Amino acid sequence: MTVCLTVAGAGLIGRRHAQAIAAAEGVALAAIVDPSDAAAEVAAQYAVPHFRTLEEHFEAGTPDGVILATPNQAHVSGGMACIDALVPVLVEKPLADDLAEGQALVEAAIAADVPLLTGHHRRHNPLIARAKQVIGEGRLGQITAVQGTCWLTKPDEYFQTEWRRLKGAGPVYLNLIHDVDLLRHLCGDITSVHAMESNAVRGHEVEETAAILLRFANGALGTVTVSDAVVAPWSWELTARENPAYPATPEDCYRIGGTQGALSLPNLSLWTCPEDRSWWAPIAATKLPFGFDDPLVRQVTQFAAVIRGEEKPLVSGLDGLAALRVIEAVKRSAETGQTITLPPPE
Repeated sequence: MTVCLTVAGAGLIGRRHAQAIAAAEGVALAAIVDPSDAAAEVAAQYAVPHFRTLEEHFEAGTPDGVILATPNQAHVSGGMACIDALVPVLVEKPLADDLAEGQALVEAAIAADVPLLTGHHRRHNPLIARAKQVIGEGRLGQITAVQGTCWLTKPDEYFQTEWRRLKGAGPVYLNLIHDVDLLRHLCGDITSVHAMESNAVRGHEVEETAAILLRFANGALGTVTVSDAVVAPWSWELTARENPAYPATPEDCYRIGGTQGALSLPNLSLWTCPEDRSWWAPIAATKLPFGFDDPLVRQVTQFAAVIRGEEKPLVSGLDGLAALRVIEAVKRSAETGQTITLPPPE
């Protein structure tokens, strides 16, 4: 069965989803939905219909599923439109730009029994599956410390699009949420957050830099910094080689340390003491092998398998809500100066 998927949103990420659908087996592009005239050109490129709204599309006929790649502020309304039409939907991260609205979206999907997935595509990267395996095998021992860095620079023209300058569109929501999802996936639930943020460079409504302390349920502590106003190589985008639009560097951006070893990502270097566990003893790195399949293609393929009833979502709406809950805690902590304790996950 070929699964026909519509892409709603013809911006940068929407076009990448269309490319992924074209590259995946057992999946076909059904339509492009976007109110802009430029989206018609994207639809023509793939020889599929162009609709300006999801409602217009659904009146003409429903696809097997929708990938929602619209601006953050439109995620909930678009997701609700899909659920109302009983169409499975994969919502780009963040699931919502408001926690209560995200909760309502998840509850609506559960009530309607409509698959709701979150587009944290990095979990679909083979190197993350390998890292998850290594940690699950206990090769790091008890995880004690976590470091994450997301330093990159977005050019001035990036902010010519108004919504990128407004609340809910800074690097905490757009970039850090990916890192939070991966750290939760690899290291477990996050129980408390303390954060600071700044907009000292551009002065936009949104932050451009944030520094965060994390406490994990297993007792590990983490530090994460994110900034889109830094010229630097230490971000997932510039190290993971997922997207050819970004220059590739040999650096890492995550480090996970435990009582038996430490793992750096995305280069998958496993550091251990071959003899005694001591800072005086020799230490060595092993580069672990992994595949280079495109995670967006893998995500599309998995979405199709969910629609067919063959698999459960790798990243569900509840997973997206959990990552969003951490991000909301980051924002509240930065605003109030207080440590925010998170409720247990649902």
